[in-house]
Amino acid sequence: MENWGFMRLILIMVKFDYRANEHFPVQSTMKMMGVAALLKQSENKNKDFLQEKIYYTKDDLITWAPVTKYHLDKGMTLESLAEAAVTYSDNAAINIIMKKFGGPKFSTDFAHSIGNKSYNVTHYDGYMNSNPKNSDDTATPKDMAISVQKLIIGDTLAKLQKQQLLTWMRNTVTSYKTMRYGVPIGFAVADKTGSGDYGVRNDIGIAWSLACKPIIMSIYTVRNKKDAKSRDDIVAKTTSIIFDEFAHSNQCINDLAK
Repeated sequence: MENWGFMRLILIMVKFDYRANEHFPVQSTMKMMGVAALLKQSENKNKDFLQEKIYYTKDDLITWAPVTKYHLDKGMTLESLAEAAVTYSDNAAINIIMKKFGGPKFSTDFAHSIGNKSYNVTHYDGYMNSNPKNSDDTATPKDMAISVQKLIIGDTLAKLQKQQLLTWMRNTVTSYKTMRYGVPIGFAVADKTGSGDYGVRNDIGIAWSLACKPIIMSIYTVRNKKDAKSRDDIVAKTTSIIFDEFAHSNQCINDLAK
């Protein structure tokens, strides 16, 4: 495999990984962690916690705000901001959430609390580092894969909160040319993408079918030139390679991949 990125997946006792413990810029994949931190807080609050209305200004609408830009006058609930952050990758939405709870440290502290010690987000979205030589705003793909497993399959989140995160990730609109493009027919995907300078194109998530066991994937790519273009096709091809590899040894996936 070319030296452009990393793949990792987990299926029962079988693992494939490449550059598993290197730090990659996380970019918007951090939104999964920030929203999970919010959902975890909601477990110990009353049922109206996520319905708190948050008001913000035009100054909060940086770079990419496809949902928040339409609600300047009326504000948005924490729940609707979380959905916008994950499903539509709204930068302003995740920043507003983080500002409410202490800044980027909010997501980093949560990541560390669930064992993701490599996670190091220090900037707000839209201002995050993409330079692979800088450790700010990075994590290892291995730790991000394990975090997906804990948040979606494990018991880190309560059942209701886990289902909510899974639903928002399943409704993601930013990965039709990345992870979703590479899975065989018959598999559903719940994921979170990220992109930035230095050709960063990332996707983390879970793919499953009614017949086969779930597969967790953590795909991070980065290049050495700041103006390098992000490559959706590399993430899609990596996803396809993963399934092709499993098709050799797993009859369930082999049947669906035909």
